[in-house]
Amino acid sequence: MQYRQFGTTEIHLPAIGMGCMGMSHAYGEPDDEESIATLEKAIEIGITFWSIEINALH
Repeated sequence: MQYRQFGTTEIHLPAIGMGCMGMSHAYGEPDDEESIATLEKAIEIGITFWSIEINALH
């Protein structure tokens, strides 16, 4: 996984992230089992930067 520096901070984030809006009620009833399996697979392949914007629907 490639990492990029976050602005002028010492924080480095993965170059690839995963949007998690589909795991919420935004697109109908969420499937928790499928969501957990997706997150576990993401970790397995090195994706640890997840977008979980909780204010997106407000």
